[in-house]
Amino acid sequence: MSTAVLNRLKDEFGAVRAALPPGVIDEPRRREALEALCAQGLPAARDENWRYTDLRILEQARFAPVQTQAAALPPLPEVPEGFARYVFVDGQLHSGAGAAHGVAVHTARADDASAAAWRLEARLPEARLALLNETFATDAVSIEVAAGTQAAGIELVFIASAAATEGASYPRVRLALGAHSRLSVIERHLGRTEAPSLVTSAVQVDLAAHAALTHYRVQQLGGQAAWFDTLSAELAADARYEMLAVGAGALSARSTVHARLTGRGAEFSLAAAALADGQQSLDLYALSEHIAPRTRTEQTFRGIASNRARAAFNGKVVVREEARGTDSRQSLRGLLDGAQCEIDLRPQLEIYTDEVSCSHGATAGKLDENMLFYLLSRGIAPEAAQHLLKWAFLEDVIAKITPSDLRRQIETTLLGQMRELDTLKELL
Repeated sequence: MSTAVLNRLKDEFGAVRAALPPGVIDEPRRREALEALCAQGLPAARDENWRYTDLRILEQARFAPVQTQAAALPPLPEVPEGFARYVFVDGQLHSGAGAAHGVAVHTARADDASAAAWRLEARLPEARLALLNETFATDAVSIEVAAGTQAAGIELVFIASAAATEGASYPRVRLALGAHSRLSVIERHLGRTEAPSLVTSAVQVDLAAHAALTHYRVQQLGGQAAWFDTLSAELAADARYEMLAVGAGALSARSTVHARLTGRGAEFSLAAAALADGQQSLDLYALSEHIAPRTRTEQTFRGIASNRARAAFNGKVVVREEARGTDSRQSLRGLLDGAQCEIDLRPQLEIYTDEVSCSHGATAGKLDENMLFYLLSRGIAPEAAQHLLKWAFLEDVIAKITPSDLRRQIETTLLGQMRELDTLKELL
């Protein structure tokens, strides 16, 4: 990214730094993050692990946080049963319900410095946009689960209301689970349809020994928005982290996931679905780093690109010398629906010890002609048959979503994105 953009970034920080809340991040840490980001530079298309992401909005957007929130917010889906909802608008707490016993939910603005004691871990060049969040974040939410707690669910809804020319929003989340605890979290990113918003989110996950986290991530921002997301996770011994991610919104979306399996027997499962249409660019970079013995990773991706859209998944598994007995599986599949669309799948293995069981597979292509012929022979209309096959393709991931009402909400969203809502509702 050009020097002019970095200079503008510095100028915008200088103009607003006095107004940034020190209870979220103190000024020395903000300056440190900004200096680190400027030293590394903003990502650009020439960077190998960013070349599938549309980064043009960074050249024009205002980086300073949104000052005035829109009065009218988009309608929200029903709260899934068993979940307590917290709503954030442009990165700041708007409303929230009480969490269950054994779960502490703190926001930096509401609880002074209680959510500000943690620092984002941006260890990778691919995670550098977390430094942008560290520079400008105006609120932060920290969810802490006490050891041994089998907690009810928490839903975090982040709404982007402003255009990128007015300012950006910076959702900031920490999930910390004590030993032998369990939690389910829904993280939604929504936006006004007409707003070309810029959202730069950052999530830190810390799982103690034998902790279990199920994390549903749903990105449904407006069709002109840009979403740049960084998630860092650290798993202690026998911890289990299951992430299910669905991306259907935004003009340009990029998520960077870095999971470090530092404890013996830790397990990380990532299942992601992307549905890109029109001019959309949906990109996911996922690194699983095996540091301790007997750890396990599973990466599953299903992506559909239509018209001139692009869907990309770059999945990398690194097995360190000490990580003997590692088990990793990658299943990456893409479906092309048009002459100008693009699917980019990159499974990668980097192994430094012999005692492992690692496999990967990646395929991209068009609809199965034999399956299509079978459906047509059963009297199903051609367009309906095509959409039904697309739906079955995504169900490899969607079927893993266990809260039934959340799964129905996501299914309705994807059906609407496929523009065949009524037809497929009758067939399913």
